[in-house]
Amino acid sequence: MGLMPAATPMPSVRISGATAADTSVGAGARTPAGLVRTVGALGLLGILISVFLVSAGAASTPSQYVPARTGGWPAWLAGPLRGMDIGLGGSSFQTLMLVMCASYVLVLIAAKRLPVAALVGTILLADTILLLGPPLISQDVFGYVAFARLGALHGLDPYTHFAAQAPTDPAFRFIGWPFQNSPYGPVFTLASYAIAPLGLAGGLWAFKAIAVASSLGAVALIARAAGRLGHSAAWAAAFVGLNPVMLVQAVGGAHNDTLLLLALAAALALTAGASPRLRAGASALAVGVGIKVTAGLALPFLVLAAPRARERLRVALSAAAALLAVAAVGVIGFGVHALGFLNAIGEQQQLVASHSVPAETARLVGLSGTPGWWRHLFVVGFLLVLLYALWRTARGADWRVAAGWSTLALLASTAWLLPWYAIWPLPLAAVSGDRRLRAATLIACAYAILIHLTLADALLNPARPRVLAHVHIVLPGVRHRLELAGFEVLRNVHVDLRW
Repeated sequence: MGLMPAATPMPSVRISGATAADTSVGAGARTPAGLVRTVGALGLLGILISVFLVSAGAASTPSQYVPARTGGWPAWLAGPLRGMDIGLGGSSFQTLMLVMCASYVLVLIAAKRLPVAALVGTILLADTILLLGPPLISQDVFGYVAFARLGALHGLDPYTHFAAQAPTDPAFRFIGWPFQNSPYGPVFTLASYAIAPLGLAGGLWAFKAIAVASSLGAVALIARAAGRLGHSAAWAAAFVGLNPVMLVQAVGGAHNDTLLLLALAAALALTAGASPRLRAGASALAVGVGIKVTAGLALPFLVLAAPRARERLRVALSAAAALLAVAAVGVIGFGVHALGFLNAIGEQQQLVASHSVPAETARLVGLSGTPGWWRHLFVVGFLLVLLYALWRTARGADWRVAAGWSTLALLASTAWLLPWYAIWPLPLAAVSGDRRLRAATLIACAYAILIHLTLADALLNPARPRVLAHVHIVLPGVRHRLELAGFEVLRNVHVDLRW
């Protein structure tokens, strides 16, 4: 699913440092403080109500918003909110998400004048509500559980084996990608083995708790980094912690992308202020690579942030040492297959998400499918933005801003995108103080929400799906159904895309 409504990342985007004054969204100086606080309080209340109704509605009855329902509807999946009989359909989900987005805007307008305790309390309460509900929008969390059980209980390397090779495992019927090897870094994959003994239900709840804890930790570190850089810590915390994509899709779906954000937030906090600890920040990003390779995108920018060549060399050596430590963890855990997750990532790139920018633009210009040459144009666009951003950083531009634009360019250029990926640039935009980067990040998040709303069907959904619109494939000897819906398969790969 794509995340940016633009076609190709534009090299003409200016990548500048932070402005002298914080340019975040805020109330005008002439607006009465009491009115601003009232508007903000209404926003906080709107976020809490809409989060609760989405989570409780999803818990009430099986629906498309809990894809794992295909494996059954046990009480431990629905969660403690299951008895409220609220229900969640397409129209109600759309209404609640629009209310949440509008409330989020109100909070950003008033965040600098709201009591810190109110902001912190709302973030904590919203995350707690989502913790109590079922996993939303995605089945990925059961993939984490399945990979952990595959290695810890079945003795099968998740980089060379997949869940369908253990079809009797209770996790199997809940997962959405039974024929994929683990695409996650060795640090995350090996650490997840500790969750396997908790059982299926215990594993799910453990990963949900990890998503909440890492999200809250990331928000705290982002607020600290923003404050050290002279920006509003409260606004930065609200920008990330109350973002609807962060709440409903990342935390609600219990995605390990929140761990990636934690590593990036740690790097931002370590490198902010009068005495930036660049080498420590580089090590934090290296650990993030051990979770998800995307964390490595910010690493060269941080290296170039050092003002002198000698210091850049030291930061680069620290990053290399940390990456070697991550590799050593992988070798200890997985031997010669320690880099097997790169193969799985390569397989993912053979798929085209129907709402990715390359796919949507190909359809708009009347191309047949999403040809390889069309996808390559977007990759070239990303590389141009990346090289320009690195050049600007080497000449003294703010590395956070440059890394933020590069991350957005990545999201806009790759054909394989999922909506919760829109949270990747949030920390960089929150602490940078760059108004255009923040606006572009919010547009990406708005698109990630829009693709799930019925009002966008006429614009974004092809009237006649072209490639395997809905196919059931029965695999002999395997109790599983393979469904292909809204995706294009470019090569002979096995996928299950139940939503």
